[in-house]
Amino acid sequence: MTQIAFIFPGQGSQQVGMGAALAQEYPIARAVFDEADARVGSRQLSTLCFQGPAAALKQTENTQLAILTCSVATLRVLNHLGVVPKAVAGHSLGEYAALVAVGALGFSDALTLVRARAQAMAAAGEKRKGTMAAILGMEAERLQKLCEEAGGIVNIANYNCPGQLVISGEVDAVTRVVALASAEIGARRCRPLPVSGAFHSPLMEPAQKEFGPVLNGVKLHPPQLEVAMNVTGAFASDAAEIQGLLFRQITAPVQWETSLQTLAASGISHFVEVGPGKVLSGLVNRTVRGSVAVNVEDVESLKGALEKIQE
Repeated sequence: MTQIAFIFPGQGSQQVGMGAALAQEYPIARAVFDEADARVGSRQLSTLCFQGPAAALKQTENTQLAILTCSVATLRVLNHLGVVPKAVAGHSLGEYAALVAVGALGFSDALTLVRARAQAMAAAGEKRKGTMAAILGMEAERLQKLCEEAGGIVNIANYNCPGQLVISGEVDAVTRVVALASAEIGARRCRPLPVSGAFHSPLMEPAQKEFGPVLNGVKLHPPQLEVAMNVTGAFASDAAEIQGLLFRQITAPVQWETSLQTLAASGISHFVEVGPGKVLSGLVNRTVRGSVAVNVEDVESLKGALEKIQE
């Protein structure tokens, strides 16, 4: 029997038009967008997803809600068609959709948390400017030493896959690390990221402090399926533990490579990226050799994924 994991994308995977085809084809997906529109208020989140404009969609306060909603709409379609995972994981923001998938969070509560999280992170980014950069082809231990040598606040924020790391921190400190890394592996292997803040770094501590009371006001439930968490890369089954990990996640690195290895070690052979983009599918291909990775973001990709799953 095919062992499937659902993996949910994070910020950066947004694109104008996301979710529109599924919402048009499947009433169950449309209902998710309707619920989000009603929950968020006067702002029409569905219109932003389907029609843009792109400039508004990429704002952190909008992006996180939009990707969560699109991912949950896609999840509902897959479940409606009888596709049920053995385990799940989500990259950063995607962890909230993953928790909806396993019943640890209701969608309405996930919207509440993600709205508060996005607003707090955007405010922290405005208050103290930071940035992020992707570093390719360098070992984590060596990159960590460069972060220490550079001075200032900078750390590894994402352990995405073998040979792909992301650093985050103060603009000057990140710039120095990029210069040091470029001298060793070449400038084309270092790429600044178009972000509004130093996510998963100590610069997000104000956001963490602001988000804490909102998180504490939401009741989480024990997950009904296995969920690999960002902070540890391991499965978590206790609601209180998951709540603590969501709090820590705002400033802690995303252990995505370890999360994928945890899923693979549990017997997962097929990974389905649920939501916009194909970023996570690519990371699976570079981390879990011999696995099958597919994405579902519209009607066409849904058809292709179902064929792969049923092979």
